[in-house]
Amino acid sequence: MSNPVLVCALRGIDAFRALGAALKGWTQGRDRLSPGDSLPQALMALTPEVTFRQAILFFTEADLVTGKARFYCLYYPQIVVSEHTKLTQICFSSLVGESWRCRAESLFSYLQAGAQVLCTVLLIKPGLWSRGLPRILRNVHLEKFSVVGMKHLELEAAIASALLPSQVQQDPAALEAHCAYLTSGTTLVLCLQRPNAVKKLMDLLGPEDPQLAQTLDPYLWRAQYGTSTVQNGFYGSKSYPMAVRDVKLFFPEGLCCAQCQTVQEEEV
Repeated sequence: MSNPVLVCALRGIDAFRALGAALKGWTQGRDRLSPGDSLPQALMALTPEVTFRQAILFFTEADLVTGKARFYCLYYPQIVVSEHTKLTQICFSSLVGESWRCRAESLFSYLQAGAQVLCTVLLIKPGLWSRGLPRILRNVHLEKFSVVGMKHLELEAAIASALLPSQVQQDPAALEAHCAYLTSGTTLVLCLQRPNAVKKLMDLLGPEDPQLAQTLDPYLWRAQYGTSTVQNGFYGSKSYPMAVRDVKLFFPEGLCCAQCQTVQEEEV
């Protein structure tokens, strides 16, 4: 094949039916294209057995863990196929020329093992943790997180700035407002551990804007505790690499947990 192809690994509830419906709609959309326009051809595996045989041609277990892939990763919004069905892309590989093969036993073991136990960082911003800690810790417990690190500290301006999204860092006024708030008092930093911890925490926190979070789901943590985009209650590690960075930044002395595979791999 002379042209590069895009190989995607997708996961979701009732994924085969949902992806099939999405591709059917995509195919029907060809009829509405203007002359000269085109859509790429798409193929999907139709059964779990075929999916596994194809997956071992292109992916290893490291490729299927967010942030641990050894090649370029791209994250897409969820594809809403119907009111109750969503698919989320977890990784892709652009293959140009030669592809690679991994050991079937290794990938099969990973798929059998399920989600890996990961660590992530939750930072409770000044003013909130001193008045809302019992309720927050109860929520953490109900979501099956284990607290494996905890400390309260006053953030330095440089560290506070590094935790902010890039769009905030590029806006001097917003950067000053966020840094002033984050350095205005003590913060409580928690290292949390559970399967799929990074994504789970992001799902619980919701958008940075508490008003948007309130609109989406009033039970999102930022909807409950935040009052503005600056005083939104929490910071959470947004990806696995950021979680590793944050754990090493705030807990250089180590964690009070049994050494799981990911903690050993990242030398935490």
